[in-house]
Amino acid sequence: MRKLLFLLLLPAFFTANIVVSTEQDVELTAKQQYEITSTIYSNYYTNLPTNPNVYEQIPTYTSLKLEKVAGNLTPNTSIKLSELQVNEQGIPVFKLADEKFVPADKRMIYDDVVQSSIAVSQTMWLKPSFVVYNQAFVNGTKEVKTNLLPYHSVKITQLAETASGKYAYVEGKGWIDMKYLSDTDNRMDKVQEILRSKYNKTDYSIYVKQLNSGKTAGINQDVEMYSASVAKLLILYYAQKQLNEGKYRLSSGLKYIPAVNDYSGAYDTEGSGSISKKSDNKDYSIQDLMNHIAKESDNAATNILGYYITNQSDSTYQTTIKQIAGKKWDVEKRNASAKMAGNVMEAIYEQNGDIINALSQTNFDEQRISKNINVKVAHKIGDAYDFKHDVALVYVSSPFVLSIFTNHSDYDTISQIADDIYEVLK
Repeated sequence: MRKLLFLLLLPAFFTANIVVSTEQDVELTAKQQYEITSTIYSNYYTNLPTNPNVYEQIPTYTSLKLEKVAGNLTPNTSIKLSELQVNEQGIPVFKLADEKFVPADKRMIYDDVVQSSIAVSQTMWLKPSFVVYNQAFVNGTKEVKTNLLPYHSVKITQLAETASGKYAYVEGKGWIDMKYLSDTDNRMDKVQEILRSKYNKTDYSIYVKQLNSGKTAGINQDVEMYSASVAKLLILYYAQKQLNEGKYRLSSGLKYIPAVNDYSGAYDTEGSGSISKKSDNKDYSIQDLMNHIAKESDNAATNILGYYITNQSDSTYQTTIKQIAGKKWDVEKRNASAKMAGNVMEAIYEQNGDIINALSQTNFDEQRISKNINVKVAHKIGDAYDFKHDVALVYVSSPFVLSIFTNHSDYDTISQIADDIYEVLK
């Protein structure tokens, strides 16, 4: 049976089959050929970009052939495309609304749109020279006027990226290039600018430190002058240190004996203060003495407290004050810089002791640094000869140290310096 089936099928293997073809030669247009051969990796467009822009100036042409130059397109100008065509050479070409032509080349023309965008909630600080736009910068973006100022904080609610860079949306205002925004408080840059432009004089030593950020500014901040009564901060700091360590109590009494006015570092009692200029053998509490020093800059109180608390300016005391001041502060010559005094005031701030309240309610609050400032100011003044100084803790939302040493100047100048800095950091 199998042999019979094979013999019946055998002629089919040797019979020529006739194949009828339905294929015909088709002539494609240049555009159709391009559409068939192009891929997503092509350098040419397959459709019209939403918001066309050019990387640099490029020529436009009078015809689809791209032979005769008609004009040019420049970056960030209005570009209106009407059609995508393909010329005889197989090159995709954009026809412009003004009947001119340009290659539809991605290497020349890009779609200037927002590439990415995310919602955020953060505070940033404005740098100088910023510009506010109505949208993240793309072709057609416009500037908008606002009341925003450099060195002020703003709330950012959105970040976006375009071909031009990264932009941030300032809530209720507009978009700003991220290059003109700081992640951290940059107001100390403004302070430095003010000091450099207005107070860069050899008779001024000025130091400013923002305590939360650790940023500093200054003019001649390391130049030393006779510090006068500012040096009393050293004794106040050391007394608070001894109190914090439990070696003394605020109620502890110290006897006013003749020796307290005759040790290394003692002041002339004929200076400021209400305590007797001569020893009276009375006991004075540490709290009373610290208050007299802080509020009146009392010389006799300074001598009494210093004699006992510092053990007559012993080596331990001098080593300690060198560490906090950042440099040796001679207890007799009393020469120091604004920065050294500022360092001591910062150390007092970190102690956060009762002495800060005393320094905030002094007989000198209507002059110098605290005169026009309407927040808490803890400060210590110093006057001698032509030297007039003030060193302060200013309790704004981000507290700062302000140390101003002057020679041949006046109280009003110190107030003006303080006012200028407070206006930035308040």
